[in-house]
Amino acid sequence: MSLTQNVEELLHFLERPKPAKKLSVVVMPDFFLDRLVTYEGNLNHFSKAMAEVAERKGGSIHGIKQLELRGGNAANTTAALATLGAKVYPIISTSLLGLHLLKFYLDPFEVDLSHVKTGDKMSLTTAIELTHQGQRVNVMMSDLGSLSEFGLDHLTPEDFQLLREADYVCIFHWAGTQRWGTQLAEGVFDYVRKKGKGKTYYDTSDPTPKKEEVPRLVKEVLLGKLVDIFSVNENEAFCYASQLNENVDSLQKKMNLDELARECARILAKNLLARVDLHTTTFAGSFTSNSEVTVPAFNVPVLRATGAGDAWNAGNLFGDALGLPDRRRLTLANAVAAYYISSPDGEHPTLPKLIDFCSKQLSKIKN
Repeated sequence: MSLTQNVEELLHFLERPKPAKKLSVVVMPDFFLDRLVTYEGNLNHFSKAMAEVAERKGGSIHGIKQLELRGGNAANTTAALATLGAKVYPIISTSLLGLHLLKFYLDPFEVDLSHVKTGDKMSLTTAIELTHQGQRVNVMMSDLGSLSEFGLDHLTPEDFQLLREADYVCIFHWAGTQRWGTQLAEGVFDYVRKKGKGKTYYDTSDPTPKKEEVPRLVKEVLLGKLVDIFSVNENEAFCYASQLNENVDSLQKKMNLDELARECARILAKNLLARVDLHTTTFAGSFTSNSEVTVPAFNVPVLRATGAGDAWNAGNLFGDALGLPDRRRLTLANAVAAYYISSPDGEHPTLPKLIDFCSKQLSKIKN
C-alpha cells in the first residue's frame, strides 16, 4: 500500500469523533535539561574547528546556535502524549531545580507532576547536532545526576496504584538508570503483568553505555515475557538481535542499514513475545512472529534529530490506544515525528494540527 493510501486512511479515521475517555499513561524515569548545540557543518569541519581552537590553547567559536530545552525520553514523550490529549503521569527522578523546570515545561499540558522524585542532582545533556554522511545526527554527552541511582525502592504506594490503573506503563532510558535499570524494568513490568490492567511499553534507548549488562537485560526482561511493545531504532535492533542470533554480525557486511534493521527486527520478533516496533529515518515497521508491516517515513525538512524517537513513541502509543491497524498506527507515529522534526519551534502536534499536517502532506504527495 502506498504512502498516499496510508495517509488517506489515517485522515479518514482521525476526522471521526473520538471517545470521551482520556488515555492514561505512566512514563518513567528521566528528565534532562538539554543544551542543543547546532553546528552548521559536517563532522570533519567540526573536528577541524575544535582542533584549531585547541592548538591556540583554547578560545571561542562564535556563531553557533544553541538552545536549552526539555530533554529526556520520558519527559519528551510526556509532552508529546499530553499534546495529543492523553493524561500522562511521569514518575521521574530529578532535583528540586529539575522539578521547577518540569513545571515550567509541562504545566501548559496539564501533566500531573505529583509523582516526580527529587534527589540531589539534575540530569544534564549537551547534544551536538551536525551532518554526517549526508544525514543530520546528534552526539549526546550526559551527566546522569540522580537518575543513575533510581530504582524500585523510590516508588511509593501511590506510584504502585498508578501502575495498576494506567492503560500503558512505559519505561525508557535503560542505560541512564545505571545501577538499577534492569531490576526497575523487571519489577515494574512484572507488577503490571500481575496487578495492572494496562500494556507494558519498553524503549531502552541506546544501550551501548552499559553494554556489559545487555545480556542480563535480554535474559531477565526481554525474554521474560514482561513486555507487550518493544520499541527500537536501527542500532538498538542490531544490539539486541546480536544477543539472540550469532549470525547477526556477519549480516552487517552483507546488508545496507535498512535491510539489516528489518532483519534484526524479524529476529527479535521470532524470539520475543513482544510486538517489535521499529522506527528508522526512512521507514517504520511492526513485527511479530507471524506478521510484518512496514510504512515509509514522511519526506519533510529535518530541523532537529534530538527527540524524534520520543515523538514517534508518543504517536505509536496513541495509535495503539485508538486500536488502529498496524499500517495506520505506524503512519500516525511517523506523522507525529515528522511534524516535530520539521517544526521551527520543536513543537508537538495537537490532534487538529496533526490532521492539518497530514492533509498538507497528502496534497504534497499527490502533486
